[in-house]
Amino acid sequence: MKNTLKNTTFILGLLFLALSLSLTSCHRTDDESDDLPQEELSDVLLKVTDQATGTPVVYDYQVNSSTNPNVKLINGHTYDVEVIFKNGNEDATQEIRDAKDEHFLVYNFPNSDITLTRTDDASSTRADGSRVGLKTKWVVNTAIKNTAAPSQLVLTLFHEPVTVSEASSVSGNGVVYGTHTGGETDAQANYNITN
Repeated sequence: MKNTLKNTTFILGLLFLALSLSLTSCHRTDDESDDLPQEELSDVLLKVTDQATGTPVVYDYQVNSSTNPNVKLINGHTYDVEVIFKNGNEDATQEIRDAKDEHFLVYNFPNSDITLTRTDDASSTRADGSRVGLKTKWVVNTAIKNTAAPSQLVLTLFHEPVTVSEASSVSGNGVVYGTHTGGETDAQANYNITN
């Protein structure tokens, strides 16, 4: 009886292991074409360097967080900004560079007067000539246009957009940099703009 119970436990253990392996191998077949599924991003960091001081400050937006980082910008200053995507402790930004033709960032400043220029090098410039937007330069004309309303950056990473453009357009009290059609959202990060 003791051996039978031991054998049964062993066989059940093997069956459970086999079932577990078969379930994990069938994982996310519909998203296999996405090199960077949304579920694999934990943080979107902005590395903001004031050209006047050369000192970088990193602002960490944690995906699905209920609080947004406060990005301090000074009117009249120019900043070099780099976007870094993380999956836990791993830097996932290289995955975007490796699949640069499948990604594009849109910057929306709903209550700020900021002039944004994309400064990506060849490693993050798409085959169609559009720069993904991993590196940008911000000239801050007015960080907060209407003090009665919140100022933010809404940063969205799109996967496989059908068309993209670096063009800007007025949106409310601010400007949106970048347009796209089609595709899906890989990540959206929100930052408060302060000054």
